[in-house]
Amino acid sequence: MKVPFLAFSPQHEPIREEVMAAMGRIYDSQWYVLGDAVRSFEAAYAGFSDVQHCVGVANGLDALHLSLLALGIGPGDEVIVPSNTYIATWLAVSYVGATPVSVEPNPATANLDPARLEAAITERTRAIMPVHLYGQACEMEAIMAIARQHRLFVIEDNAQSQGATAGGKSTGSFGDVNGTSFYPGKNLGALGDAGAITTNDAMLAQKLRTLRNYGSQQKYYNEVIGYNSRLDELQAAVLQVKLQYLPDWTRQRQQVAAWYDAQLQSVGDLHLPVTAAGSTHVYHLYVVRTAQRDALQRHLTEAGIGTLIHYPVPPHLQQAYAHLGIKQGAFPIAEELANTSLSLPMWPGMKEEDVTAVVEAIRRFY
Repeated sequence: MKVPFLAFSPQHEPIREEVMAAMGRIYDSQWYVLGDAVRSFEAAYAGFSDVQHCVGVANGLDALHLSLLALGIGPGDEVIVPSNTYIATWLAVSYVGATPVSVEPNPATANLDPARLEAAITERTRAIMPVHLYGQACEMEAIMAIARQHRLFVIEDNAQSQGATAGGKSTGSFGDVNGTSFYPGKNLGALGDAGAITTNDAMLAQKLRTLRNYGSQQKYYNEVIGYNSRLDELQAAVLQVKLQYLPDWTRQRQQVAAWYDAQLQSVGDLHLPVTAAGSTHVYHLYVVRTAQRDALQRHLTEAGIGTLIHYPVPPHLQQAYAHLGIKQGAFPIAEELANTSLSLPMWPGMKEEDVTAVVEAIRRFY
């Protein structure tokens, strides 16, 4: 039985008519940029995220970049980032001329380890950028306490965890400003690139709306050097339809993860996902770890099981960051995760027999 890594049809087919109708309304409106659809989605996503303001932008990287700009972070500043995140987190820091300072994760959860933060803070540190990796909320209460103690900004990278909570509070609602992505494969995915910024600060929200639109609040009058990073009306309309289904899709992801957990117990040398106390997991990805990762992936590919590696090279070892002079071995936890992590098939609508087929193929390997 073949099982793809990701399948959109179980989500998209049941809502096809709603999505097409929403897109049709935009087509007929003859207003395609920063109109009612964007404003309506921004209000809906702000409510979903338990914040006062949402600013739609072109993609998740822009969301992080503009968040840093709005906070005035730039050359000479340092921003603490996880050592094992997707490179976009680091790129946003580089875009504003600041320096990414890498901190290792908790090896059990793969999320930024609050116990390691203090040692990384210097007189140049301006912000902490926690990433809710794979869909699990970081230990935000501990991170926020450290940030408050040292008067640091917090920018959550919420691209993989829409709907997760820490201490009962939504991810994307803790930080001063927080970026998310609606890339098609995300838990809440557009039909192309899209992103958003969430905040409870009205002044920051207004600054972000100006930055995303050429530095302008009034057409042809430009207050600052801004960017063209606007959430598209069509994407906003699609996202608003999908947002109402996200809680149910999240429950389906959690059920798939529960099936994996039950069937993969004590199989070979697999390490299964661990969720921190007080945090919830919305399973953007279901990631296992094994010292035999590459051989297992080859075996599963031959069996018709789709897998991916998130992520094979940590940021500090990417050629893009060779100028930082960070050598192999400097961040051993990130490197171990890069060498052992394997993402198994995961999507809303996945059936128990799909999970069983994946597990049986894994068992045959061992």
